[in-house]
Amino acid sequence: MGDRSPLGLGFALEVDAPADLPYDERRADALITVTADSAAGPSAQTPSAEILIMDRSLSMTGHKLDEAKRAMWAAIDTLRDGTLLAVVAGNHEADVIFPATGGLARVDARTREDAKLRVAGQLPEGGTAIGRWLDRARRLFATVDTPGTVRHAVLYTDGKDEHETPEQLGEVLASCTDRFVCDARGLGDDWRYTELLRVTQALHGGAEAVVTISDLTGDFTRLMREAQRIVVPRVYLGLRLNSRFQLSFVRQTRPVEAELTARQQRGEETHVPLGSWAPETRQYQISLRVDPHSLPVDDTLRAARITLHAEFPDGTRGPCAESAALVVRRRSTPGFGIARSPDLTRVENERELGMAMRACADAHLRGDLERADRELRLAIDLARDLGDTARLRSLRAVAADGPDGLPRVRRDVARGRILGIGLDSTKTARRPAEQHDRPPQDAEPPREAQASRACPRCRTRPASPTAKFCEECGHRLGDPGPADGPRDAL
Repeated sequence: MGDRSPLGLGFALEVDAPADLPYDERRADALITVTADSAAGPSAQTPSAEILIMDRSLSMTGHKLDEAKRAMWAAIDTLRDGTLLAVVAGNHEADVIFPATGGLARVDARTREDAKLRVAGQLPEGGTAIGRWLDRARRLFATVDTPGTVRHAVLYTDGKDEHETPEQLGEVLASCTDRFVCDARGLGDDWRYTELLRVTQALHGGAEAVVTISDLTGDFTRLMREAQRIVVPRVYLGLRLNSRFQLSFVRQTRPVEAELTARQQRGEETHVPLGSWAPETRQYQISLRVDPHSLPVDDTLRAARITLHAEFPDGTRGPCAESAALVVRRRSTPGFGIARSPDLTRVENERELGMAMRACADAHLRGDLERADRELRLAIDLARDLGDTARLRSLRAVAADGPDGLPRVRRDVARGRILGIGLDSTKTARRPAEQHDRPPQDAEPPREAQASRACPRCRTRPASPTAKFCEECGHRLGDPGPADGPRDAL
């Protein structure tokens, strides 16, 4: 099961990839499943630091700020004694309101009451600059010098990030990546789901829509309990590539989809940060580019060596599971019919579902109801085919039968529910166990047929012959007219 010693978790690494590549294939994909189980025997409690970020902008006036304060108080009460805590109040600036001396303070009965009093005293004013809030959290976490400390933050906002540019937010997120993890919540119906997803994808957190403001208290209580289950502060996917291959992308596919763009070069190995870990299972997709003519025919070779690394309690980084290899073999026949991996096919279909949900949300938010209805029907069909009951439930909550008997977006649906569809689009279901027992899918159609379906916007050829969206730029394949529609929000 991998290393179980000082980490408190035992990690296991599993690679699923078709070994055979068609003669003219330029891409090699693999699914990597990482499982972390609680280690046997007693283990020391992992030191933790928590930063609570509250939106006190002018739009939080009245009932919203009162409910948000109750949620902050509940979060503070849920933290265990000894946790390092800071509270940041944000608008177009970011002020540390607890502790008064700056830095972070250790939680006990006295500091709890002090923190709650300072939260109670906040008044709404100013605008919204989420990047400044996160940058303040980064600088606070940098003052924590205890090795192996879990650094977790949570923020909520009810508005749009209007007091900084998207580029400024991106720069802050790049500086915060691998420094701490952050969950985010959108309150009400006047925020942007794409901004929350940018934050949580970069910082390995979860994003939720809180349409009913009074629900935030229960949500924050649950969040703090989950944060206290984190055992390992940092984990990395280490990739050592054969010189013939180049890394195209790394994507988390389960339990939420996220593009993992951060890279750290350590010798000949590329490390991809995977965030902090509790006992859980996550799945990733890696995609490698290759010139097929650089590969010998019918010879088996290792495209990549995959190793999982973790931050140990003393702050050092080292392997925490047995390494695995991605092995490929170029077949001798052009267009050779290779049976697709059922798991990879499902992941591609789940990504199609997410794109359809975001296309539905985006169309509705800009007032294109006809397009929103069309994307909703596509998303419902995909969710039903996948057996994704959670996302199907989310879609049906905003749907009603139209005059033609077909599903359409409810004309009275709250904007916050549509924003929730955007966030829910990234949440993937656990793969049904019975899928493992099904026979492999039929071989792909001829390569010529796939080439004819190249994206008209970017000319990328879809990996799946049934793809409805381009995975590179998000354009809906097969749309009539010029390829100038909106790109996928992610």
